[in-house]
Amino acid sequence: MTAVTPPTSRAAAEALDAADPLAAFIDEFALPPGVIYLNGNSLGPSPKAALARVTQAATEEWSRDLITSWNRAGWFLLPYRLGDKIAGLVGAEAGEVVMTDGTSLNLFRMVATTLAMRPDRKVIVMEGSNFPTNNYVVQGLIETLGRGHEIRFAEKDEIADAITDDVAAVVLTQTHYKTSHILDMAAITARAHAVGALTVWDLCHSAGAMPVDLNGCGADFAVGCTYKYLNGGPGSPAFQFVAKRHQGVVAQPLTGWWGHGAPFAFDRDYAPASGIGRTLTGTQPILSMVAAEAGLDIAERAGLEPSRAKSRAMGALFLSLVEARLGDAGFKLGSPADAEARGGHIALEHPHGYPIMKALISRGVIGDFRAPTTIRFGFSPLYLRYVDIWDAVETLRDIVETGLWKDPAFAAVDAVT
Repeated sequence: MTAVTPPTSRAAAEALDAADPLAAFIDEFALPPGVIYLNGNSLGPSPKAALARVTQAATEEWSRDLITSWNRAGWFLLPYRLGDKIAGLVGAEAGEVVMTDGTSLNLFRMVATTLAMRPDRKVIVMEGSNFPTNNYVVQGLIETLGRGHEIRFAEKDEIADAITDDVAAVVLTQTHYKTSHILDMAAITARAHAVGALTVWDLCHSAGAMPVDLNGCGADFAVGCTYKYLNGGPGSPAFQFVAKRHQGVVAQPLTGWWGHGAPFAFDRDYAPASGIGRTLTGTQPILSMVAAEAGLDIAERAGLEPSRAKSRAMGALFLSLVEARLGDAGFKLGSPADAEARGGHIALEHPHGYPIMKALISRGVIGDFRAPTTIRFGFSPLYLRYVDIWDAVETLRDIVETGLWKDPAFAAVDAVT
């Protein structure tokens, strides 16, 4: 997909939509009328096929076929089959990815695994400003282990220097949850390997938003979610990647019957499965998994390269319109200006970001807020049009010019922002 010049009128935006090769995908999503959804970086909307598939699984496979569906409907193999689909979206091979549990549990497993593989090293490098649950998981892990591990926090430009020969694991998110800046996976992984460290990459804001090349970059381990750009549904199962060179030697801490080499032998003692299967623990959430498959299929059919190109073009349109129409309204760019250096969303900073975002949502333009001053706008290319971006900025301009955001109702902080 070639670069798109930002349009200078709404009619020009409509013309871009008419020529968009991805335009037909919008009809595959169950979007409410009158809503411009710019929050797919937090929760993707529901594919129509997902709703139909869950209904089928509930009424036929669960209600009618009952427990026989573990075999008849292939429930038992879902973590592997869906893992292989995800592998094609993140630059991995079949048998290197499994879909299971949530990102936090998977991160716990993968980091614990790396520490066991480097028992004489005590340092973990992390980017302290990134999504804090990763910090919390690792902090809890090393406190429980009680072996003297420590986290060395480093920001983007400090990471390379922080990776020294006392580091066991480099645990980083490829695309920053707030600013959207992208870390150089290949260079950082090479630096880690040069000093004997291992890498764990979090792909929550990368998978489905941009091409990812885990094997091309030499990554060791990775985790990621499916409910953002892969449109798997709220709380849909996450995934974990283990490079084949590490399979068969890793020992993950949450050993359970699904990770046993022969789970239905019901042996008393644990004997790990070979391959990626040993990273599993317990019974899988089947209805959530069948729902998630629809989003994976859409991403595969659309292709990551054309999707990424359209996302960048919509982001460029958004920034050009914000500058032209809101240049003196106090907004500052919180993301890299270079589209190649940022992921699928753009962050703007404003001292009154929270009430501004709530006012926007009241007008049908849905983004989100991250404390203390960040408002985020996601540019998911499969259900957004260029004219949606145009209309979203026009709505933002109207909210600022009329002072709608000053309504006291928009200052009340909700439980989820």
